[in-house]
Amino acid sequence: MTPRETALHVVRDVFQADASQDRGAQESLEYRSQKGELDARDRAFCTNLVFGAIKMRRTLDWYLQPYVGGRDKALPPVIAEILRLAIYELQFTAAKDHAVVSEWVNLAKRYGHRGTAGLVNAVLRGFLRDRPAAPAPEDFDNEDDYLGTLYSYPTWIVRQWRAVFGSEQLVDVLKACNEPAQPAATVNRAKGTRAELQTWFAQREVKTQPSELAEDSLLLEGGALAAAGQGESGEAWWLQSESSAMVVDVLNPQPDDKVIDACTGRGNKALQIAARIGDERPVLCIDRDRRKIQMLEKRATAAGLAVEAVAEDATVPVTTQRADRILIDAPCSGLGVLGRHPEARWRKRPDDGERLALTQRALLDALAPQLYEGGAIVYAVCSTDPRETTDVIEWFLGAYNVERGLIPAHFAELQTPAGDLLVPPGLQGRDGFYVARLERR
Repeated sequence: MTPRETALHVVRDVFQADASQDRGAQESLEYRSQKGELDARDRAFCTNLVFGAIKMRRTLDWYLQPYVGGRDKALPPVIAEILRLAIYELQFTAAKDHAVVSEWVNLAKRYGHRGTAGLVNAVLRGFLRDRPAAPAPEDFDNEDDYLGTLYSYPTWIVRQWRAVFGSEQLVDVLKACNEPAQPAATVNRAKGTRAELQTWFAQREVKTQPSELAEDSLLLEGGALAAAGQGESGEAWWLQSESSAMVVDVLNPQPDDKVIDACTGRGNKALQIAARIGDERPVLCIDRDRRKIQMLEKRATAAGLAVEAVAEDATVPVTTQRADRILIDAPCSGLGVLGRHPEARWRKRPDDGERLALTQRALLDALAPQLYEGGAIVYAVCSTDPRETTDVIEWFLGAYNVERGLIPAHFAELQTPAGDLLVPPGLQGRDGFYVARLERR
């Protein structure tokens, strides 16, 4: 199977009509690439087509509108996806025009018929003849629709980011979230230092740079090679975004602290915490997903780290244990990680933040009584929606005897006027995150 045909299958998987069967782009890409037996070069080409065509979907439809918008009958879905992929390749890559047209017309013939192949041929040749200009402000009734089309986002996301980051930073964020995210590795302090890990990567010709913000992170060049080498490292490190690792710096667990990680997931932050505090007091890790708990237990054993894993719903009291530190990495809308998940921007809904805030407040309600006097709760979400960030924290400050704690000084450039941490999504390849530290009086 060619990389273009594989890309078509992946995009069809992501946007198939039965929403209950939708796959994520990365999951489908892994499956289809193996099934198609793509080598490394073809896989890289396929990945570019898939991620690009999915992210730029609104822009691509705008380019196609003059050529197919007046039809009485909607295009067959597979032909519409072929046209989007082809226009992405013609507009956003350096591929040769005649090869692009020929390959996609042949696929239109294979997955349609002679008529649909003729349509695809006519549309692509018309596009090459006209070479239409990029979306311009005068084409739209308002600037948010214009920016949403130019950079390919739903307009409601553009509006929300304008309110959060201001007009001056908005375009930088929109551009940056269309670029690949920065891969990073977190060192297991129980097995070595960050400097030793950097040497380990250098011996495998992977260039790295110590993060200036996250104490345990190395920023990687050549993420695929790094991932391939992870198995031979004995869990001395794991892939974890720089922004995610920053959260543990804000928590700042000390040796022998009692720590609860309330929404542990696969456990990157839990392992990072366990490596810092030692094995005298296992980190109590809670997650409602039993498969994730089982995965965490296996990872902790391999990494030589101590955790006590519990498959429960942390929105209700799970334990009578009290803690010095509590991490609530709460379920959220994920608006901060749109750059990492290409299909996410089309699956989010404007009311996600309002709905998820109920769960986030329930988590704080259930866990606040577990905190020792003088202890700290760190609340984190990979979201930028104020309903999930500042609104939740202001409610918590009003409902409980807590106050904002100090954020480490090296995060000063990312602090909000209220003193919380807000990482803009995409800039410098980072995931968007909101982190607040609350201390019990």
